[in-house]
Amino acid sequence: MRVPDQTQPTTMHEGLPSDAVGRRVACDGERGTVRFVGTVPPTAGLWLGVEWDNPDRGKHDGSHEGVHYFTCRHPKGGSFVRPKKASFGVDYLTAIRRRYEMEVQQVLGEEIQISTRTVEMVGFEAITEKQKVENLTDVALRLCEVSSPGPANEIRNTTPHVLMLDLCGNLLCCWDDVMAVTEQMEELKELQLSHNRLRVPSNPTVRPRAFSCLRVLSLTNCALTWPQLLECAPMWPLLEELYVSENDITELQKPNNVLQSLTVLDLSTNPLVDGTVLSIGELPRLENLNMSKTGLSTLRFEDALPGCKTAMFPALKTLSVNSNNISEWSVINELEKLQSLVRLSCRQNPLLSQERNPGTAMQLLIARVGRLEALNRWTVLPEDRRGAELDYCKMFGLEWLASGGHRDPQQNRPSAEFTAQHPRYQSLIQKYGAPEDSELKKQEPFALKNQLLSITFVCPDETDRKSVVKKLPDSMIVQKVKGLLYRLLKIPGAELKLSYTSSKMEGKEIEIDNDLKPLQFYSIEDGDKVLVRWL
Repeated sequence: MRVPDQTQPTTMHEGLPSDAVGRRVACDGERGTVRFVGTVPPTAGLWLGVEWDNPDRGKHDGSHEGVHYFTCRHPKGGSFVRPKKASFGVDYLTAIRRRYEMEVQQVLGEEIQISTRTVEMVGFEAITEKQKVENLTDVALRLCEVSSPGPANEIRNTTPHVLMLDLCGNLLCCWDDVMAVTEQMEELKELQLSHNRLRVPSNPTVRPRAFSCLRVLSLTNCALTWPQLLECAPMWPLLEELYVSENDITELQKPNNVLQSLTVLDLSTNPLVDGTVLSIGELPRLENLNMSKTGLSTLRFEDALPGCKTAMFPALKTLSVNSNNISEWSVINELEKLQSLVRLSCRQNPLLSQERNPGTAMQLLIARVGRLEALNRWTVLPEDRRGAELDYCKMFGLEWLASGGHRDPQQNRPSAEFTAQHPRYQSLIQKYGAPEDSELKKQEPFALKNQLLSITFVCPDETDRKSVVKKLPDSMIVQKVKGLLYRLLKIPGAELKLSYTSSKMEGKEIEIDNDLKPLQFYSIEDGDKVLVRWL
C-alpha cells in the first residue's frame, strides 16, 4: 500500500497554519488531531486527514482507495474533511474576551435598557467591577476551542489572579502551550485539562514556574499512558490530587522521586494489569485511591502474613474498587492488612452477588475489615460492627472448631489454612468470646419452610390502621408484594412506596425501590418491619 508524504507543499493554502499536521481541530462539535494535509486523488483540492477523539465520528483508518494517508489508533477513527469545515481554534486571550468581557458588556447593555428609574441602577457598578477580567480567580474556558496562549506576557496582565483554570475539551496540542499559559498565573492551584490530547514536552522542567503552586490536576480522557504521566510528573512538584480516569493506563511503574506529595489518585476506568497497583504502594501521603472499573480481580501484600499489617499504602484511608472482577474473599482479607483503611466502596463485584443475601455480604465485609467506618457510602455504626462480627463468629464457628480451634485458649490451635481464610477470627474470639454450641450456625438445606419470612406491614402515616403480619417467601418479588398489599389494605389506585427497618440496623430505614427484585435482594429477614406509604 502506497504511503504519501504527509506534509505536501500545499499546507499554506486556504489559510492553513504551516504546522497544521499535529494541530488540534474542531468540526461539528467533535475534536480531533490533524494527521495529514494534502490532496486525496481522484478528488480535487486540499483535505485534512483527521484522527478523531471520538472514533465513532470517523469512517476509516486513514486509508482511501488502497493508499494509506495517515495512521489512527482506532480502525474507524479517521476521516478526511475540507479545511474550511475545521477550526484550528483561538488563543487564550481571545477566548477570555469572548467568554467574560462580552458578558460584562451584555450586563451593561441590560442596565441601559432598564435604567428608566434611578433606583434600578443601585449596585450595578459594584457588580461590573467585580466581574472585570483582571479580578477573576476562577476561569472557565471549557469547550472554547483554546489552542494557544496568545501574545507573550499578555495573560499576566489580563488574568493575573487565577487560582482555578478550566481548559477541558479544548484544542491545545502540547504541554508547552499549556505551560506558556500557566507560567503567567503564579497563584494557580487547580488545573482542569480533561478531554485534551497533549504531546509530552521535550524538557518537562524547562519552565519551573509553570506549575509551581499547582495542587489539583485533572487529566480525564486524555489518551495518556502511565510512562507518559511519569515523564510529565517533574512539572508538578507540589501536586496533591491527580485525576486520570478513562485513559490508556495499563501497567503502573514506581514513581521514583515524583508524585510523592499525592493524597488523591483516581485511576478508575483504566485497563490495569492485575498486581500492578503495588507499584505505587510506597507513595507516602496517598489517602484516597479510586480503582473502580479497572478489571481488578486479585491483590496480595507479600510483606505481611495473615492478621498482620502491610507497610504498603501507609496513609491510605479511602479505597474504591467498584465494578471490578473481585470474586474471592481473599482479596478482602488482603485489604484488612492496610493499616489506615477506614472507607471502602466495592459495589458491583461478583463476590457480593455470590451471597444469596446481600445483607450477609455486607456483614461479612464489615467483619473482615476491622477498621471500616464507611462501607459502600453507608456509615458503619458501632452496633453494626458488633452485630456483623458476632454473626461472623457464629457463622464460621463450626469450621473453626473442626480446624483445631478450641474454647480453651491453651488448646486453641486452628489450622494455618483456616487462619489464612479468616485472619480476624482469632482476634474476634478474644474480643467476644467463643460462640456457644447453641449459637453455631449450620447451613440449612433448601426447603420452602426455611425460606419463609415473617414480615410485619405497618402504615406509619395511617395510625388508625392495624399492622398486618404475613409469612412470605424471600424469593417473592416486590411487585407481587405490592399486589398483595393492595388486596390486604384495600388501597384504591394509589402508588405504593415501601421501605423497611431491621433490628440489626436500628434507626435506619432502607428504601425498597425496585419492583422486579426479590425480598432477599434487600436483605429483608425474618421479623423485619416493612413500612407502607402511598401517594
